[in-house]
Amino acid sequence: MKGTHLGEFEELVLLTVGILDGNAYGITVMDEIEAHTGRRVSVSTIHATLNRLLDKGFVESYAGPATPVRGGRSKRLYRMNLSGHRALEKVRLQREKMWNLMPKSAF
Repeated sequence: MKGTHLGEFEELVLLTVGILDGNAYGITVMDEIEAHTGRRVSVSTIHATLNRLLDKGFVESYAGPATPVRGGRSKRLYRMNLSGHRALEKVRLQREKMWNLMPKSAF
């Protein structure tokens, strides 16, 4: 397993995979990120990030059912595992700690 540090975009993709709860694949992740952040990203960027998250052990992938729309081919689906959930929780706690240190005068 590679390092466990989550980059900002990896965090966003991992959160999205968690939100999609077992129904995440490249296009759905891309669409959700755009819908909720207004950020446009390519599906190839999503796939590269999903592969990094796989390498880090934060997500699992599996073949979904074959669909006629895809010519009988199955989709590669992703779901967050316990390590991914722990990594997100760690990032969330770190961010909250830093935000709590922000002086009120900074606003």
